[in-house]
Amino acid sequence: MRKNYFIVVLAHSVHGRLHRIQVPQYFLYVIMAFAVLGSITCFGFVSSYARMLFKVSNYNNLRSEKEALMRRYDNLQQVVAQTNTQLASLETLASEISVAYGLKRKLLGPDDIAQEAALVPSYQASLEQFNFLENVPLTSNGIGESMPWHWLENTVPSIWPVQGALTGAFGSRIDPFQGEGAFHAGVDISSPYGSPVVAAADGVVASAGFANGYGRLIILQHGKTNINTYYAHLSECFVRPYQVVRRGEVIGRVGRSGRTTSAHLHYEVRRNHTPLNPIPYLKAPFRDFAHLQPRLGPVL
Repeated sequence: MRKNYFIVVLAHSVHGRLHRIQVPQYFLYVIMAFAVLGSITCFGFVSSYARMLFKVSNYNNLRSEKEALMRRYDNLQQVVAQTNTQLASLETLASEISVAYGLKRKLLGPDDIAQEAALVPSYQASLEQFNFLENVPLTSNGIGESMPWHWLENTVPSIWPVQGALTGAFGSRIDPFQGEGAFHAGVDISSPYGSPVVAAADGVVASAGFANGYGRLIILQHGKTNINTYYAHLSECFVRPYQVVRRGEVIGRVGRSGRTTSAHLHYEVRRNHTPLNPIPYLKAPFRDFAHLQPRLGPVL
């Protein structure tokens, strides 16, 4: 029987002898089969390694995302803790003010709705109640008549609101801008820019903001005396409307806002909106009260 084979001829480089090697045909097929099998195996290893690298990359990405989510979770926990603290403060403040002033917002529903379950206000409800209490007007049409003014002891202005010298008197004078006669409703007290301005008496902030020629202006309402004091041309205001302030408490700083030629405090005392001469109310020197610092007081 004839067998199929390949002959491989090898020649020696020195002797020149020829060697013939017979290679069966099936042997070549076996080698090719092993080569194909090896290629498939190598491809499997390479693909497995590639898949492993892909999984490791995804794992690293997931771990980074997890760490980022954990950080966000910690931050959210801090925000929630701060929000809960603010909620407790708002509830306490709203309750205290409601009790003090007898303010009450009517609940919608039957009269016995409060007996059905404990009413625990939500954060939004507490904010609404706080805003309601904060914006209650201090006028005779609102709660001005029923305010507990007995909380305020020194309601008659009696101290200098700023340390300085009088440079503008109360009454008739020559307007520095128009050069004509004009009525000066207060006094001007010269003081360096940024000097502290204090409340001349206990009171409640009626307004605090910009007011045309006055510039930055703070108006304090001093209890049932019907006396208001005006502090104008300020550079900063440290109080807000409906905030309770005490005599000598820093409420702002001297500036030159509004219609003015230099840094000073324009100070007015009014009773029932009628300007009074502030000189009789400038009794105690400023230095007796200048140690007090500004604060964000309670708001009525």
